Amino acid sequence: MIQIDDILVSDALYEEHFVCDLNACKGACCEEGEEGAPLLKDEIAILEEIYPKVKPYLTQEGIDVIEEKGLWARTAKGTFATSLIGNEGKCTLICYDEKGTAQCGIERAYNDGKVDFKKPISCHLYPVRVTKYPTIEAVNYEQWDICGAACELGKKLKVPVYQFLKEPLIRKYGEEFFEILHQGFEHQANQNKD
Repeated sequence: MIQIDDILVSDALYEEHFVCDLNACKGACCEEGEEGAPLLKDEIAILEEIYPKVKPYLTQEGIDVIEEKGLWARTAKGTFATSLIGNEGKCTLICYDEKGTAQCGIERAYNDGKVDFKKPISCHLYPVRVTKYPTIEAVNYEQWDICGAACELGKKLKVPVYQFLKEPLIRKYGEEFFEILHQGFEHQANQNKD
């Protein structure tokens, strides 16, 4: 475990490997789960502001749920998450490409220059989950069987989880944090060789 200020980062981010393989999973992380994507409180206001520009990218099913129940919901733990289509686990912000692969409607709108918000940070950081405690924040790798192909591809390409997530880790914590994290993991690797 590496501690940077009040943030604890699991060694699994260095020890495990990961590279999304959308050809294999077809975006299953957007379609499965008991709750929607975790949201920060300030992301709720952003979603509500950008929704009109994102709406054209979404499925009719998702739009119907959003307009009936809203963009977000409270979880059993009292936190916030994106709303879901029925009990299926599908995020309401989902869309599909021509191959039938699930994608984030927000990210598609972002890539088209319609909005300046890429997607919720929890989605960008996936398969990492951040848990806040009173005095620290824990950054952990969450293994899920739907990502087996991503783990295999990561091993084949020799890409540790934290390297795959460089952009979202910098988005969340800054470049200095990422550099300290990288140096810490490199130091651990060198010690393990001795």
